Amino acid sequence: MPLLEQLELILERRKRRDLLRSLVVASPSSVDFSSNDFLGLARNKILQKTYLKELSSFPSPPLGSTGSRLLDGNSSYAESLDKFIAEFHKAESALIFPSGFDANVGFFSSVPQHGDAIIIDEFIHASVHDGIRNSRAAVIEKFRHNDTKHLEKVLEDVVQKIEPQKNIFIAVESLYSMDGDIAPLNEIVEVIKPFNSYLIVDEAHATGVYGEQGRGIVCEMGLERKVFARLHTFGKALASNGAAIVGPKLLRSYLINYARPLIFSTFLSFNSLIAIDCSYKVMTGEVGNELRKRLMKLIHLFRNNIDLPSDMLLPSDSAIQGILIPGNDNAVKLSRVIQKAGYNVKPIRSPTVPVGKERVRICIHADNTENQILGLINVIKDYFEQQSISEEMNSCQIVPSKL
Repeated sequence: MPLLEQLELILERRKRRDLLRSLVVASPSSVDFSSNDFLGLARNKILQKTYLKELSSFPSPPLGSTGSRLLDGNSSYAESLDKFIAEFHKAESALIFPSGFDANVGFFSSVPQHGDAIIIDEFIHASVHDGIRNSRAAVIEKFRHNDTKHLEKVLEDVVQKIEPQKNIFIAVESLYSMDGDIAPLNEIVEVIKPFNSYLIVDEAHATGVYGEQGRGIVCEMGLERKVFARLHTFGKALASNGAAIVGPKLLRSYLINYARPLIFSTFLSFNSLIAIDCSYKVMTGEVGNELRKRLMKLIHLFRNNIDLPSDMLLPSDSAIQGILIPGNDNAVKLSRVIQKAGYNVKPIRSPTVPVGKERVRICIHADNTENQILGLINVIKDYFEQQSISEEMNSCQIVPSKL
């Protein structure tokens, strides 16, 4: 069978399971309750002015990076930005990658050595999975999401499978992108202490939102010296793109030599580096502080006013909220009703989340208004009231007896 026919059949099977993905453009008039722009900086006028002013301070800035960081893509601006990010997040060093996906793949495919073990939270990001597939680790295990007792058991089992001097890497997220819950980092640090272990924390969804000036949850908990490496991405609350791995200076040197996504990918353009720098300036100042306060206020408004069964609303106090509605069809149906009302949300279907845990994901932003929050809640409320009425009518129908 010709290749294109094979691909068509594969896509058709996915379509029949209602899992076909496509690129969509949100309506400009819809209210954003979907993006990861938690602080609303992507549309922030102060950030726009700061960026344009910084960009214009360079008489003739290059349009592209012109190569990877190891060839011609590096610059003194990138080096100074690395140093600033390291100091800001209270680490020895930082290394900027083209994306968070590249950073995770680069780390997990190169840092674990032959015979080492990797243990991951079952809900860890896909980029970590891809990195692990190319790693040299001898043992790869999962532990139940945020379950420190199960993590301890897995650690005890893993120790029996590797040589005594080998390393164990534990990979978690500080704030999980689908459930919006926070990892019990203090407990994890205590559990892994007796083992030859190294904790890696992905701060992608916490950067800019948590901790003093948006430093992240690790800094908020004072665990900087107990975490081997952290990932901070710039494409979410910082409204830019790229990411940095922060950690020991020696780790930075090692990644420069062995992280293939860094070595073989064209680096971020000069204007992207300027955008990152400006986002940090706004995020760490008074504007950023006010945006974080407002975001938390809107999160509380949402949770205090939405009336759903406790098992339907995810137990999240973060900007990421979720309404569990088992079944891909059900999640899609609810999301379409909300979208038709003018609010941009997305259904999260299995297998992205476990079967039976399908949901509508709602992201709250600092630039949402209180009226928008309450309007969204009313649409959700009306939907479930209509569903309840329909179910009652169906249950009350009289079935004619057979003669």
